Amino acid sequence: MLPFRSGCSAGTGASCAVFLLALSCAASTFAQPTATPADAVANATRGISAANIPLPIGHEVKGLVLPDYDLQGRLQARFEAATAKRIDQERVQFTGLKMTTFTVETNERDLAIDMPSSTLDLNTRVITSQERTTVSRADFNIEGDTMRFDTVAREGRLVGNVKMVISGQSELTKKIGE
Repeated sequence: MLPFRSGCSAGTGASCAVFLLALSCAASTFAQPTATPADAVANATRGISAANIPLPIGHEVKGLVLPDYDLQGRLQARFEAATAKRIDQERVQFTGLKMTTFTVETNERDLAIDMPSSTLDLNTRVITSQERTTVSRADFNIEGDTMRFDTVAREGRLVGNVKMVISGQSELTKKIGE
């Protein structure tokens, strides 16, 4: 029996081969590469992180999300800003910044820092805020009128009208009594 109603059966092998070749080419062009730790190291050494934001001076962008990797390729922080504006070659101004830091050992979420208005110095990698800032973690919330946070040393300082609320206080008393 012939494969087609018209009675023609020639060319099925050649058309099938062309179709499979086209399908494999399309699949290879749409394949998404996965990021590896080696890619993160390469990006950190090339400066594609919070230390070198690709934003022209005087321009403002909305909805900026920027990862910050250390030299070993580990994610150490993530910046999410409502707006970001490059003030000059050394400074970037953020509004509505939500910065998340990650632990070095397990790369899990550590601190969440909310800054309504802040400035990042790209040379020192210190971020400062002159407005009330909130720092939260699973076991505490702390607020202060001004903040200075060193993203390299992972140290921060809150000054002025500081208020701290500790949750899970029963866990703290157990550890002291033991």
